[in-house]
Amino acid sequence: MFPSRLFSLALAACLVAPSVAVTTAASQLQTLEYDYVIIGAGTAGLVLANRLTENSNVTVLVLEAGVSDQGVIPAIAPFLGPTLTPDTPFDWNYTVAPQDGMLGRSFSYPRGRLLGGSSSANYMIHQFGTDEDWDRFAQVTGDSGWAWDNMQQYVQKHEKFITVAADGHNTTGEFIPSLHGFNGEVSVSLPGNNQTIDARILATTEQLSSEFPFNEDLSGGSHSILGLGFLQSTIGGGVRSSSSTSYLANANGRPNLTVLINATVMKLLQTGTTSSGLKSFRSVQFTSSPGTSLAPGGGPTLTAKARKEVILSAGALNSPQILQLSGIGNSADLASFNIPVLIDNPEVGYNLSDHVLLPNIFNVNGQGSFDDLLRDSSLIGAAINEWAVNKTGVIANNFINFFGFSRLPENATIFDTVADPAPGPNSPHWEMIPTNFWLNPGIAEPSTGNFLTIVTALISTTSRGTVKIRSTNPFDKPIIDPKFLTTDFDITAMRESVKGALRFVAAPAWSDYGVTPFGTLASASTDDEIDNFVRGAGTTVFHPIGTAAMAESSSPNGVVNPDLTVKGADGLRVVDASVFPFIPSTHPQGPVYLLAERTADLIKASA
Repeated sequence: MFPSRLFSLALAACLVAPSVAVTTAASQLQTLEYDYVIIGAGTAGLVLANRLTENSNVTVLVLEAGVSDQGVIPAIAPFLGPTLTPDTPFDWNYTVAPQDGMLGRSFSYPRGRLLGGSSSANYMIHQFGTDEDWDRFAQVTGDSGWAWDNMQQYVQKHEKFITVAADGHNTTGEFIPSLHGFNGEVSVSLPGNNQTIDARILATTEQLSSEFPFNEDLSGGSHSILGLGFLQSTIGGGVRSSSSTSYLANANGRPNLTVLINATVMKLLQTGTTSSGLKSFRSVQFTSSPGTSLAPGGGPTLTAKARKEVILSAGALNSPQILQLSGIGNSADLASFNIPVLIDNPEVGYNLSDHVLLPNIFNVNGQGSFDDLLRDSSLIGAAINEWAVNKTGVIANNFINFFGFSRLPENATIFDTVADPAPGPNSPHWEMIPTNFWLNPGIAEPSTGNFLTIVTALISTTSRGTVKIRSTNPFDKPIIDPKFLTTDFDITAMRESVKGALRFVAAPAWSDYGVTPFGTLASASTDDEIDNFVRGAGTTVFHPIGTAAMAESSSPNGVVNPDLTVKGADGLRVVDASVFPFIPSTHPQGPVYLLAERTADLIKASA
């Protein structure tokens, strides 16, 4: 999304001393037997690693396929975060299968492949999900513990909200203190670098208040997220706050926690069968990630053993991949690779859901956008140096300051034939992110011009896709097919989001900014033309969920039980975004943190 030269500049800018001790080679392990083996040092995995090792008698091994985040400047400097993906050593570098709903296009599907997982590589937007999201999870699982009335307690354990902005301005009226935690693990802050479009956005919320009202706090929970408001980002002190820099760093001194990077899990191994017929999985086969072993032919295959549980926290793409490689999945899918079926569950890798991103790009007058900055290596270099010395300036902040959420009208004709997919009337159908530069993933920015991008995103997605193994080789990338925009509701909602973006920039606040549609957006006026624009320009917000969904224990559906133990298995849980049966109505980073916090309590209670 950002010019590739920024990545080189960032890496060369400075070095940051490591703050987290990790094991870099399996040969350094003192044992291969632990109480818990966690697969994936990402958003959820490091929450569990921290909480489970609070008991000094409990030992935990975390296996991470990726590299360390230490000293990786784009993973530290907030504005440079988008340079981490795609096509870098810090990304899994996946692509989606050709998308029928997007004119047969294939494109990158970024996922963080480093300590902290996608919390180290995402765009740092932080929300909790709506109370209606969590109440729906409770309803479909039959477990009231997933309802917001119970889940909101974990906000206090998780969040460390910073009330002073990086530039020192008064943040009164930009958030609601009662909705937040101030003594948790992950730092969250408000924008601390004013952008030229900020005043126009605020003016638009007044001029078009019936459609785009100002909302003082968009964190979610029981407070509605409809309207526009200030961004809340996982940033503190001018640096990114990830699960690695928070949960892992705060547990770093514990001798009962071992984190091994460069370790790719090949599969889970059955270790027995319980008296009730459940198959036990307490062993994990792993080896060195490609290119990380000192041995010419790669490292040896090793087996780690869990005395209590193996916990899959590899994410919504890699968790189902590992389950399938282990013989847990759709028997028809496994049979095509001659994988013995240990647990036949046709839903493993299915129900994939994601938010769709659409860049609505406009030409603008003047030089107030970030476009000239992003084109000028000397300006970027100076900004990076300011950040390196003072942790201030544009690099110390996210690249957006505002975002917002909207719903289709209640009388929209799509509801004549389709039930409202949102979890409730206070949850959105689509999102809008005003962006002060050219933002078009995979498409190079023009060499001249200044731009405004109104990103819109489909939130209440109804299309469902799959993640399937490509072969029995764990190093082969899975086949990822989100089936974007394959339902009437999804294309309708995206069409209406484009119309909403056009209405937004037609407000008087933008009248002297010379806003005109760019490219194919300029010629899209009819519904069919807008639909074609959406299908040709849409891509992913890379928020995959649902591929190991939770359901009631007594239900034949779902991959995991309400406590996230795998159905039909003993000693195995999945704890990551794959267990959400529906995609949250917000950015999913925060919901995954809360999910992991509660699951840590469930694991402790069951031990």
